[in-house]
Formats: sequence, C-alpha cells, structure tokens
Amino acid sequence: MPTPIKMPQLGETVVEGTVARWLKQPGDRVERQEIVLEISTDKIDTEIPAPTAGTLLQITAAEGQTVRVGTIIGYIGAPGEIVASHESPAPTPQSPVPSPQSPVPSKPTGRAFVSPVVARIAAEHGLDLEQVPGTGLNGRVTKKDILAWLENESERQSVTGEDISVSVPSPHSPASNLLPLTAMRRAIAEHMERSVATSPHVMSLFEADMTAVVRHREEHKADFAVKGIDLTFTPYFVAAVAEALREHPQVNSSFTPEGFLLHRRVHVGVAVAVAGGLLVPVIRDADELNLAGLARAVNDLASRARSHKLSPDELQGGTFTVTNHGSSGSLLGTPIINQPQAAILGIGKVAKRAVVRSGGHPLLPSADDAIVIRPICYLSFSFDHRVLNGAEADGFVGRVVELLEDWKQ
Repeated sequence: MPTPIKMPQLGETVVEGTVARWLKQPGDRVERQEIVLEISTDKIDTEIPAPTAGTLLQITAAEGQTVRVGTIIGYIGAPGEIVASHESPAPTPQSPVPSPQSPVPSKPTGRAFVSPVVARIAAEHGLDLEQVPGTGLNGRVTKKDILAWLENESERQSVTGEDISVSVPSPHSPASNLLPLTAMRRAIAEHMERSVATSPHVMSLFEADMTAVVRHREEHKADFAVKGIDLTFTPYFVAAVAEALREHPQVNSSFTPEGFLLHRRVHVGVAVAVAGGLLVPVIRDADELNLAGLARAVNDLASRARSHKLSPDELQGGTFTVTNHGSSGSLLGTPIINQPQAAILGIGKVAKRAVVRSGGHPLLPSADDAIVIRPICYLSFSFDHRVLNGAEADGFVGRVVELLEDWKQ
C-alpha cells in the first residue's frame, strides 16, 4: 500500500506550508530519510525527508501550492503501484510513472547534478555554479555550499565596494540591473509594508554612556570565552530591555481594536543579518536569564540563523524586538516595528565621543564643567502611537539608559 507524504508540523504555531520545490519527480527512486522536497514557511525553507524507501508515485501538491499541516502532498510505494483515487485529493497532473520494464535515463552525478533548490538560488542571484566549491558527493554543489558562497561574497562586497549584481536586459531601461526577489526578501518587503501601513510610527532618540558596560565586558569577556561564549554588546541591551519591559508592561503589548493585549511573558526578538535578508529569532522569557544565559542564547540563535538551521517556531511569538544595527557601523537608524508588536529598539555603534560633564548647574556654564571622552551610543526607539504616548515611550527608554549606565551585574 502506498505511503503518503504529508505536510509536516514544522512548529507549534505553524498551521500551513508552501511547497517550494520538489527534488524528486514521479518515477524517481528515493531512500528513507532522503530529501524529496523543500517547504517554505514565511522566511524559512525546510527540507523534507522521505518517510520510507521506494518510488515517488505521485505528487498531489504542486510547487507554489500552500496546504494545511497534515495534508497529503505525495505518495511513495513500489514501482508501478497504483494510488487509489480516494487516497489522493485533487492530484496535480504529472508525468506517468514508468513501468519496471521502461528504460530509465541515466542521471547526472557529481558537479553535473544540480538540485532544483540550488538551481533556483543560482538563477535568483545570477551565479555561475562553476565558481562555487562543492562539498557534496563527487563535488556536488549543495544548498549549504551556495548559501555559504553568497554570504562570503556579500561580506567581500561590503569590504571592497564591488558591485556583484548581474545585468539583465530590460525593455524599460537597458542600462539597469534587475535582481529578482528571493522568497525571503519578498516576505520582508510584505512585512515592512504592512507594518508601516498598520502602525503610526513615532521615533524617540536617546544616547547612552556605555562606560560601565564596556568596562564590565572588558573585565569578563575572557571568562565568558572559556565557557565558549562570545560576549558582545547585544546581550547587555537585551538584559536592560527585558528588565525595563517588566517595569513598563504597556511597551510589551500589541494593539487590537478591543484594547491593548498585554503580554505576561517577555520574549525578545533579536534581528540577525543573514545572506539575502534578515531574520528575527526570539529569546523566550529573556527576563529570566542572566547575562551569560542571554549571551549564549544570542550566540546560538545568530549562528543557526546564518546557517539556516532555525525552526519556524524560533521566529514566532516575540513581544519586543532589538536590532543592533551598530554592529555594522551605523550610528543612527529608524527601525520599523515588527508586527504585531508595539515597539522596536535600534542600537547604534558604540563609539568614543567628547561629552560635557557638568560640575555645577546642569545647564548654566560653570568653571567646574569638563569635557571628557566616553563610549556613547544612540538608541532609536520606534513605537506605535496607538499604544504609547511620548512620555510613556521616553520613560521606557530612559530606564534602559539608566540600567546601561549603572550596570551592576
């Protein structure tokens, strides 16, 4: 009896998925746990293995089709086995399954074999696969290989300023370069457009003296490294945000027509730049973790985001987002709210600046005033004006600044 391939439950919050690419076609031999198709859920592509060995008999969910979890999307069985019509809802017309006596054309192997996923990524970026080193069987270029190559090229471009875009003829502007949208970039574009259209954005700007944090990091980063933890500035900001959210619960909320939905738990999303886009994995119950726990979580989520090993659930359920754009040298940003959250905090580059330290009246000139050098960063807080007023927003960011400037952990 044929074994059905079902749309898997890829996460607790995921109720449907889109068939991105079939890596096998009807009549192809598959082994148990061999990857047969790729499923897309929002920004994550997941490779789905075969539940059993045999021949792919039928595909019942075509590429691009979105179906609910548990829906049958294909069948595997013995060569020539017939799938009963009642077992296959609305099958998509496919090529007939060859009989055991039918000659099967030889398939390319090694570098000559290119999976549909790799071919799609190469086409989207205008890549010549001969440039990409392959680590698969007999030098085959895998999805991991091409994503790593793209990430390295992106880093090289940012350093050298080279333009690696590919010229594509256009009837409207022959001199223009057309870069087709990837699934991730399309999802980001739709999400950002929806956010701007949904929330009336207001931005408040603060600066923070990072002397206490920088001193603490310099004193402890070697001890953290012994434990395998890279102590960056990001976990300090997440810790300060998590504590401030407990004290300002309305910031940790979402707007609904019926009222504010106050979230009892503090789930902080941390924006991570990846090849071709941006992902926001979530640190759950961030307010319950100490600095070491937050640093370990930031390291782990960022690493797995860049290697495309996050599960869909790890990108869901955030109640507030932090984006450290300063890690790439940016001084100031105006971040867009990650819906359906009420706010997002942008963190600029930590850099030495000359600041005035008052020795007398806070505003009037005094002989006791001094100009000192301090590590300063700008905090840009974008918030939904339906949820927060300026005083409430500033109270929250002011508390974040206090925690950073008086770091005691």
